[in-house]
Amino acid sequence: MNSLVNILQDLIYVYTLVLVVYALLSWFPGARDSRFGQLIERLAYPYLSFFDNLIPSIGGVSFSVLIGVVVLQLASNGLNILRF
Repeated sequence: MNSLVNILQDLIYVYTLVLVVYALLSWFPGARDSRFGQLIERLAYPYLSFFDNLIPSIGGVSFSVLIGVVVLQLASNGLNILRF
């Protein structure tokens, strides 16, 4: 059971990094048009689109990445509870 929890936590960590990179790419014009940017967008967008539908952007600023990271961290903390 511990090894499964460790694997899931590692996957959550990697996906959190993907979301952070996705957010950072928005700071650079044309970065999402590169192959790397398109790969990151294909990985992040399906998860983030769920939050975009729930929470509208405010003043043109989307908080979906922030909410997505918080949800992933809550899931990771829940897995820590299962470990014991």
